[in-house]
Amino acid sequence: METKRVCLFPGTFDPITLGHVDVINRAIPLFDKLVIGVGSNSSKQPMFSVYQRTEWIKNIFTHNPKIEVTGYEGLTIDFCKKIDAHFILRGIRYISDFEYEKAIADMNRMLAPDIETIFLTCSPTYSTISSTLVRDVIRNNGNARMFLPAEVIY
Repeated sequence: METKRVCLFPGTFDPITLGHVDVINRAIPLFDKLVIGVGSNSSKQPMFSVYQRTEWIKNIFTHNPKIEVTGYEGLTIDFCKKIDAHFILRGIRYISDFEYEKAIADMNRMLAPDIETIFLTCSPTYSTISSTLVRDVIRNNGNARMFLPAEVIY
């Protein structure tokens, strides 16, 4: 039986931005299946429910059979094992992102050596977009539409 290249792209996606979509679209050809895991982060208070975030992502990628969207809790590597993913995808905008993400990748590797972390840099067009900044715009009644896929309605 052929082994499938299953990858988990974990994140809070609160909300999913055009930067996230860019990374996802560029990762699709690299894997047989890309699971977008909408997780909860103990250090973040979400603006939108896991259900809402998951629905937005499902609507964005509804026509792509290689993409699955699901919520999850707990350790990312435990979820990888549950879905038989041997890769974790992380998007990088700046060098500070890399330093933070590398520390997590190193910890994950010590906990689960058979799961590899893959980093994709964000396209320059989207490198300044972050969910944190988008939430600030939304909270202050600004128009964040230019940073979000059309499916994200707030």
